[in-house]
Amino acid sequence: MDPWLIGLMFVIIGIVLLVWEAVTPGTFFVAIPGTILIVLGIIEMIFPDFLITIYAPIVAVAITIPVTIGVILFYRSIAPPGKPMATAGASLIGKEGVVMEKIIPDSLNGKVEIEHQMWSATGNKEIEKGKRVKVTDSKGVHVFVEEVK
Repeated sequence: MDPWLIGLMFVIIGIVLLVWEAVTPGTFFVAIPGTILIVLGIIEMIFPDFLITIYAPIVAVAITIPVTIGVILFYRSIAPPGKPMATAGASLIGKEGVVMEKIIPDSLNGKVEIEHQMWSATGNKEIEKGKRVKVTDSKGVHVFVEEVK
């Protein structure tokens, strides 16, 4: 097969992978192999039979490192790390909320709303619906509360 045609196929496959990444960003990180294929394809088109030399894998690795770093930095810039979407119960200790379902000792049927999230709750004594409470402890997704006086 003509080396120029092989290079062209690499470039086309690389472009398809970049388009796929643009449509589904970050899903499979196909921008990395896509970019590598484009560069190797262009080199093959300029220097026929480059892909069958010992230098092809070396160039591929040399391209992979900066492209990978570049893709990671790009994704960090468009979606910087932030607060986790899920709240851990331990992070609620000391926070106040409102009883939505009556708190009964040794039962997790009680419900409290803390920072617009509903949590299963229990306490050392019964606490009626509507009362303000403070989180004193947590275990998994359950919180232990006491009434705020």
